[in-house]
Amino acid sequence: MHWIDWLIVLVPVSFVLYLSVYSKKYVRGVVDFLAAGRVAGRYVLSAGDLTAGLSVITLVALVESKYQVGYALSFWEYLTVPVGIIMGLTGYCVYRFRETRSLSIGQFLEMRYSRSLRIVAASLRTISEMVTNAIGPAVAANFFIYFLGLPHQLEVFGMALPTFALIVGGSLCLCMVVIWPGGRISLLISDAFQGLMSYPIFVIIAGYVFLHFGWDDTIAPVMVDRVSGESFINPFDIEKLRDFNIFALFVTIMGSILNKASWIGNDTTGSGRTPHEQKMAGILATWRSLYAWLMIMLVVVMIMAAMTHQKFANEAYDIRSALTQKVATEAVSDPSTRAELNAQIASLPKVVHQIGVDAPLSQESNIDTPYINTAQDVLGGTPEGNLEFQKFRTLYHQMMLPVALRNILPIGIMGLFCLLMIMLLISTDDSRVFNASSTIVQDIILPFRKTPFTPKQHLLVLRMTSVAVCIFFFVVSIFFIQIDYILMFTVIMTALWLGGAGPIMIFGLYSRFGNTVGAFGSLIFGSGLSAVGLFMQRNWAETVFPWLSSHGWDVPVGNFLEWVSRPLNPYVVWEMDAVKFPINSYELYFMAMVSGIAAYIIGSLLTQRKPYNLDRLLHRGIYDVAHENKEPFKWTPRTAMKKLIGITPEYTRGDRVIAWSVFGYAIVYKFGLCFIGVLIWNAFQPWPVEWWSNYYFITSMVVTAILGIVSTVWFLVGGVIDIRRLFRDLAERIDNPLDNGMVDGHVSLVDKESFDTQNSDDEKTDR
Repeated sequence: MHWIDWLIVLVPVSFVLYLSVYSKKYVRGVVDFLAAGRVAGRYVLSAGDLTAGLSVITLVALVESKYQVGYALSFWEYLTVPVGIIMGLTGYCVYRFRETRSLSIGQFLEMRYSRSLRIVAASLRTISEMVTNAIGPAVAANFFIYFLGLPHQLEVFGMALPTFALIVGGSLCLCMVVIWPGGRISLLISDAFQGLMSYPIFVIIAGYVFLHFGWDDTIAPVMVDRVSGESFINPFDIEKLRDFNIFALFVTIMGSILNKASWIGNDTTGSGRTPHEQKMAGILATWRSLYAWLMIMLVVVMIMAAMTHQKFANEAYDIRSALTQKVATEAVSDPSTRAELNAQIASLPKVVHQIGVDAPLSQESNIDTPYINTAQDVLGGTPEGNLEFQKFRTLYHQMMLPVALRNILPIGIMGLFCLLMIMLLISTDDSRVFNASSTIVQDIILPFRKTPFTPKQHLLVLRMTSVAVCIFFFVVSIFFIQIDYILMFTVIMTALWLGGAGPIMIFGLYSRFGNTVGAFGSLIFGSGLSAVGLFMQRNWAETVFPWLSSHGWDVPVGNFLEWVSRPLNPYVVWEMDAVKFPINSYELYFMAMVSGIAAYIIGSLLTQRKPYNLDRLLHRGIYDVAHENKEPFKWTPRTAMKKLIGITPEYTRGDRVIAWSVFGYAIVYKFGLCFIGVLIWNAFQPWPVEWWSNYYFITSMVVTAILGIVSTVWFLVGGVIDIRRLFRDLAERIDNPLDNGMVDGHVSLVDKESFDTQNSDDEKTDR
């Protein structure tokens, strides 16, 4: 990179690190370190969650998946709009969890179920979360190696050290610089500032891509040039797409509803000033991410156009040549095999694909196919070779993004993009390290203690556990082998927890029905099925398939799988394959969720003796000792619509404007007009493919860009005001040492003291 690019990167990053260290002065107790004192405002929470949610791995994963399926599936993704908006407007799960005043998900589980479930569930969740998130630094390290053109080894004091390990270690050290001083306060403040700085970067990068790669003459023709059944732009012509298809979308929607609460508790969902403020932060999420996703989608289509369109054929050939050589160095261990692979790939001719003249491209036959087939011919044939081919193919698709960006972006834009990636790296990794370490302390260590830590001891344990988690992330990143799409891996890995967590959390927050037996049953059957699926995927090419083949079972098992999946063809297709397990991660996740629900209901029905006291858990009625809950909402014909979109007596005029604007944009415009209206139109008169091109250009680019500019200014102003108030409220907050996450008799220690005081006052009043 040019020195201007490095200047653009170093100054803002140094400022963010300074803010993290500065925030230490506001840490007075455990609640400050874990939940920012529960005094955060909506804009700080929303802006901070933006950068904590986005990441380097998110961008790489989206490019990897969208490069395979294009834009067409985006139309059907409008089905997620009413689900997400209704959950946001009503504060689904988030509002009720904040009402529990739990510092962790495990504290909630002990209050609702039992201490044994708290420990087991927290352990399972932490393992799933840590292994899933540990690949984040690995993918990010590879991204920067390919993006900056670094060698795989660097000379340090005369020793050849792996660049990958140095970058992973450096990124985790940056995480500790943010986490150690103030915990959640440091994370929230640094993430909020990074979020506010990201907005103008999104605008600049999106503008550059849009101006440099024209829609009508470059992007649209590339997306139109696909075979029947695999359209990148016509949502009614995608039945042959595999992996990322309609079934995967259905599973995603189902999982988003069932597992909305399954990750909360060790993030910012307990940091809001009130349950209402926490809810409003979720509602604002609709507006906060408009430009972020616009920028990401523009980067996706830029890569598609640059690697496919004939006017970029020379650049695309150079990118693929550089990419394959660098990937071969990392994926192929034997030098002679690597040399043979490089030689055969170098002999491949440059392809100038002429749209409208040559045959349309497909998943099986495209410009990348000769490179992938050559790698399979050279590497495949043995279990070890099949594994190396999986590594090569995976890295080829994942690292295409950074190599292409390195060859495309000019000075200045290169620095801005690098700055954005570093900020996303810091904000994501530190949040995930902190979430895992706080779960370990609060839900695995703390339940075994008979006496509480002193606040000083508690904070030290939290900080030291964060260091231990960083070490774990480092080890997993170094030894982990990525052999599948990132999204597929994260789906099956998180399903170790999410396969059984959904009914535990939903019934726990919303129903008096359900007990510990049902909860354990959900974990055993839901999460257990996911564990079996993960084992099969990770060991298929090297162990499982060779074992089946040696016993002559590969053909009958393959026939059985085809017979079982046939009713769901072409969306679910299970065919025997020597390289990849036939059942993909979304299909395994779906089966796990269904198993978990059934086990929870059956187990609870057989063993529950009396309903659970939900009012005590949610601090309602006589248990509202903090006076956070307002008067209950009264149903009338005039207020019914307000209730449906979550408007309660707590809403100010500004809150109602925000809620109605989100409802109008998401439900009326996006779902009603852009989806339902277009769906009905095409039912009577199908659109030509050119119309779909115009449709995506207007809805995804033009409208989003206009609204994104408004939201950028809005969040910059609101974020600055909220950050100033956060500092003031933290300085004035009075800490209660009992508010540390410990539970006694299904009641937190701090609530037990408050309830006892309340009962004592009531008795005096009665006398």
